Amino acid sequence: MNFKYLIIGGGVAGTSAAESIKTTDPAGSIAIVNDENYVLYSKVMLSKPNYFLDKIGSEKAFLKTPEWYQQQGIVFLGGKVATALDPKTKTITLNDGPIRNEATDSQANQIFNGASQQIQYEKLLLALGSTPRKWPVKGADKAGVFSLRTIDDYKEIKEGLKTTKSAVIVGGGFIGFEMCDILRTFGLPVTMIIREPHFWDPILDPISGRMVTEAIDKGGAKVMLNSEVDEVLGTEKVENVKLKDGTTIPCDLIIIGIGNFCQMDWLKNSGLEVNRGILANEYLETNLPDVWTAGDSSEYSDVILEEKVQLGNWVNAQVQGKTAGLNMAGKKIPFKLVSSYNTSGFGINIAFVGDVGIKPDRIIVERDEPIEKSHVRLLIQYGELVGATAINGMDELTTISKLIEKDTKVIGLEPDLANPNFDLKTLLPKT
Repeated sequence: MNFKYLIIGGGVAGTSAAESIKTTDPAGSIAIVNDENYVLYSKVMLSKPNYFLDKIGSEKAFLKTPEWYQQQGIVFLGGKVATALDPKTKTITLNDGPIRNEATDSQANQIFNGASQQIQYEKLLLALGSTPRKWPVKGADKAGVFSLRTIDDYKEIKEGLKTTKSAVIVGGGFIGFEMCDILRTFGLPVTMIIREPHFWDPILDPISGRMVTEAIDKGGAKVMLNSEVDEVLGTEKVENVKLKDGTTIPCDLIIIGIGNFCQMDWLKNSGLEVNRGILANEYLETNLPDVWTAGDSSEYSDVILEEKVQLGNWVNAQVQGKTAGLNMAGKKIPFKLVSSYNTSGFGINIAFVGDVGIKPDRIIVERDEPIEKSHVRLLIQYGELVGATAINGMDELTTISKLIEKDTKVIGLEPDLANPNFDLKTLLPKT
């Protein structure tokens, strides 16, 4: 079977690409291959308290219906995994597992009908998303150990909470922080185990990390810094974790949040250039003809920061998908966006804007309010603002994003930037 446009990945990047293709080339045939059986849903919502507490109906997570794909003329192939790419014949090979999504079975059966599961494309988008890193600890395969990536993970964790007496969170990132807040909302004793000296080290500084830890402590959870799990104990199900210092912590549920990676092994014989992600230019084109990438798996040339960037972010993936789709349909539009991360819990807000990597040639300016009500750090490179981290500094984030987007020169203004009473809006270019 041949499609003009083939999209590997049915998340927000792939679906947004399909939508934008349809606006430019409505007659072009499109297929989306998705490893999950579900149509597009919000993965951001999975770790939000209102969703876990059933204040928002579970159906609200779904952003598309099976009927939408049919109405748009988009073939959705759920439960299928790409296993090989041949750029010479423009062929994708899929796994031979059954497609279990009832809403798309008829389409899938018409396409494959017992034949070899290969699809030819004219133009290909790799929107692969990311996968939780494997936890390399003895006993990590016991029942009660979870990562949170999919709606099935959410369902299993939600079911497990009905009998959970105490929980452990491993990792000090966004998922760990948000899930800790949720578990405390359920009234569970929770221990967070973080191997670094503070949260998000080295992206956050010790002051920011301490503010996060103090908020969690105040919320009734225990944070153990500079600690690592050595073994998960129990028969078939989790009963305890043993730390490397010998400490044993009782728990019957563990949630792992130690970061994600992009699964690209199946692409190794294709000639596609990869690094941590799939390498692409500012138009999200890869080195292979008629192959684009978008979302968490893309490592692209950022026209604002003038460097290669890879980000796992919902809005970033959505806009990249839209941009890649337009370019696949014949446009030539560079991807341009100041990306941001934002989360709330335990009475505080944490946000990252732009490129927050700590590098030797970057100047960091701290911008604080009295009594540490907020802690904002501005990152400067080559005399321009390139990124910021903020604890309870939400009111300035829009302005900071605009300053980054406009390549605003701030060299020599460090004393003003450090003054919380200095209005950052005065630095914006006059229109």
